[in-house]
Amino acid sequence: MQENNLTNLTGKVNVFRAFPHALQHILAMFATNLVPILTIASITGQKLPDDLTLALSQNAMLIAGIATLIQSTPIWKLGSGLPIVMGMSFTFMITLISIALSYGYSGVVGAVIIGGLFEGLLGLTARYWKRIITPIVSATVVTGIGLSLLGTATRSFGGGYAEDFGAIHYLVIGLLTIATCIIWQIFAKGTKKQLSILIGLAVGYIASLFFGIIVFPDFSNVRIFSLPKFMPVMPEFHIDAILSICVIYLVSATETLGDVSAISSGGLHRSATSEEISGALTIDGFGSMLGGLFGVPPVTSYSENIGLTIMTGVTNRNVYRVAAGTLILCAFFPPIGYFFRTIPAPVIGGVLLVVFGQILVSGFQMISNAGFTTRNKLIASLSLAIGIGFTEATEGGIWSKMPPIIQSIFSQNIVAIVFVISLFLSLVLPRKMDLVQ
Repeated sequence: MQENNLTNLTGKVNVFRAFPHALQHILAMFATNLVPILTIASITGQKLPDDLTLALSQNAMLIAGIATLIQSTPIWKLGSGLPIVMGMSFTFMITLISIALSYGYSGVVGAVIIGGLFEGLLGLTARYWKRIITPIVSATVVTGIGLSLLGTATRSFGGGYAEDFGAIHYLVIGLLTIATCIIWQIFAKGTKKQLSILIGLAVGYIASLFFGIIVFPDFSNVRIFSLPKFMPVMPEFHIDAILSICVIYLVSATETLGDVSAISSGGLHRSATSEEISGALTIDGFGSMLGGLFGVPPVTSYSENIGLTIMTGVTNRNVYRVAAGTLILCAFFPPIGYFFRTIPAPVIGGVLLVVFGQILVSGFQMISNAGFTTRNKLIASLSLAIGIGFTEATEGGIWSKMPPIIQSIFSQNIVAIVFVISLFLSLVLPRKMDLVQ
């Protein structure tokens, strides 16, 4: 009976049954959760000390765990109650790096705190503006999210940022990981099929050992237990930094709306409620505000985990609570986190190609459910055409004459463009275009 409950949002599933499925989610997102911290820490103009970077990495796991726990187990108006994993957001990277170069990491922290408050309040008022996000807008944004993630998966598949990117052994490991997921899906019985990603990760990891590409840290210098540090960096508040990041919080809110729509449609086979949308945005914002107090970038819903949930059908909240608890443990026991960080990029890339494709297909399904009216086809096609075309690396110069703030928001962000265009068209196009002669 517990096996069947894995696909039941509120069914009873014990920790032992939930853990393998929770582990899949942790493995799929763990490295991604740390990249924003490590990237920003190395580009501040004056590289952050190693001990501070380590403390921020611990805090990133702690905040991701707390936000995931509240997302699955709402407190007051915080959290959606949906099976969503939270982590550090990439959406803010360009803007946060710009702030760091201007004001140092203290300026980053101050902007994150105030911006998080802004998005949290936006979430609390969602019932007043949610109606303008029509089904075709949500569907187009989800499709845009799926498209925007494929490059990230491909980068990991080819070896990440290794000097020999695209080397044959990286491609072999990535293909082996994908093949394992597919074979497991074909031959596994019952709910064991839902563990295909975990099995793929395990086989890919073992293959990586044979190829000798796994780098193990020197665990002799790693403390077994360490408390996360509250306010490791004192915040500084600069109005231009705050205003610029608030704009990006709007983009992040858009992505969260898309993820909520995707998990509701693809995982739960229904539409998201106003309360779920509000709760998801509220924890997105206030969770980011809490993260700022711990010195880390904003948190957001993780699309790779949305894709994994849609693929496996495992929506039980207990699975996500166990995943949250594991992340929190990693914050207190650094060796656990160090082990997860040894998973090679091509193994992660193979898995991400599988799960990101699920998001893309989910977007297609949502567009179909919204209906292929003349109006809907125009909204979806034009939004996606501009979103993809205007963010092509070879055509980046199209933004060169725009103000820097516009460039930072749109030049590399398919989702932001898709949202703005689809929302604009949804507001201005006649509701009954098909009847207009």
